[in-house]
Amino acid sequence: MEIPILSLVLFIFSTILFFIIRRRILKTKNSNANAPPGPRKLPLIGNIHNLVGELPHHALHHLSQKFGPTMGLQLGETTVVVISSADVAKEIMKTHDINFASRPPIITAEIISYGCSSISFGPYGDHWRQLRKICTLELLSTKRVQSFGWLRMQVFGDLVKRFASCQDGSAVNFSEEFMSAIYDLISMAVLGEEAKQHDTLLPNLKEVPQLSAGFDIAELFPSVKLFKWMSRLRRRIIALHEEIDRMFDDVIHQHRINKTDDDKDLLDVLLKVEQDGLELPITSENIKAVLVDMLLGGSETSSTVMVWAMSEMLKNPRVLQKAQEEVRMVFDQDGSVDESRIPQLNYLKAVVKETMRMHPPLPLLLPRLSKEACRIQGYEIPADSKIIVNAWTVNRDPKYWDDPHCFKPERFMDSLVDYKGNHFQFIPFGAGRRMCPGITFGLANVEFPLALFLYHFDWNLMKHQDLDMEEKFGATASRLTDLFLVPVVKRPLPITNLKPL
Repeated sequence: MEIPILSLVLFIFSTILFFIIRRRILKTKNSNANAPPGPRKLPLIGNIHNLVGELPHHALHHLSQKFGPTMGLQLGETTVVVISSADVAKEIMKTHDINFASRPPIITAEIISYGCSSISFGPYGDHWRQLRKICTLELLSTKRVQSFGWLRMQVFGDLVKRFASCQDGSAVNFSEEFMSAIYDLISMAVLGEEAKQHDTLLPNLKEVPQLSAGFDIAELFPSVKLFKWMSRLRRRIIALHEEIDRMFDDVIHQHRINKTDDDKDLLDVLLKVEQDGLELPITSENIKAVLVDMLLGGSETSSTVMVWAMSEMLKNPRVLQKAQEEVRMVFDQDGSVDESRIPQLNYLKAVVKETMRMHPPLPLLLPRLSKEACRIQGYEIPADSKIIVNAWTVNRDPKYWDDPHCFKPERFMDSLVDYKGNHFQFIPFGAGRRMCPGITFGLANVEFPLALFLYHFDWNLMKHQDLDMEEKFGATASRLTDLFLVPVVKRPLPITNLKPL
């Protein structure tokens, strides 16, 4: 006797539903009554409905206004704790940092970063510490970042020339042009100038941050293996990963063939470290996972900060004028922008800081995982809870910032508050053990080109254009619409036929 397909589907679904509800009931009975407050949960889905219709960091911000800076949510089977104030962020990232130093399972990260073997997503432990040490001392040291100064001048100087070649009054797609330039810079610094994969890698990499945002049903219900098999996100990430992996294999093979004693790019450095040997050997997959970190982390975040900086200055002409006057006062004597004088641009640096305060590169920092049960602000945080720090909200904490929703670079002038993880009211790069290790590289790729653009051009909006400041759904919360600007040349163009000494 044949079983009707519909009956079979209903049976499978009801069985899955039974086990999920049973698991939830048992978990609720065993949970501590002193859990963080949060909105009322619906059966099965928990609080998923509370996040529908808004950007995730906005939805969590609005909920935190009602339920407090330590808020509990249930997203499917996953227990989530959302942190929304500087004081609580300090407890997570400093007081109890070791307990929250690992990452929860994320489908995108597991696939795209080779089983979470990267610096960004790797589990906390000896292997991760070794990778981070390599990154800090070898890949992204101050000396290494400075060594790419000629490349920044080459790439961004060429971009200045492209802007200048526009006919008078015509607009450029600033968002697209800068994203393309910053990707060229990062990919040449990481993979080398000779790599043929630059143009083909970019479309694949640009898709990853969009796929990384939001929630996937397989992550929300990890005990239901069928959901993992059904996940469209998983299938798309696997397809992207296979294409990216093939390109990495090609470029690594070429580097091994053309091996020299010079470390021309960051892949050369990684291959040399691999060859020299380490206490815990690194594999080819480790190397490729670090390449993903560099290419994704360096290009998407720097582009987002730059475009928001230009947007905020166009929205606040007083700020634009003040930053431009400072840049031209410093560089007019030589007639060109010299990277060594960037430290003199105090107001421009304040503009970048204020941009990152209002538009942090990752509004929801990469999530953390509680290793053991822990008490935060008097609330019990269960083991294996997913911790989300809403940097967008923390950076606007009214306890520490006057007019927190207003763009005021002056607040950083003569201020000791910095982004290095010592002041928890300003955490665009996170803090503690899992703080972003690429701060020096990222800032150099924003401050220098910003000085170039302000020195050589006056910038205007297109006629009858409204400056839309809405954000796009994605891990980096970039602008919803591309920024179109009209550049007007005011200073002689830079020389860009430079090579490293």
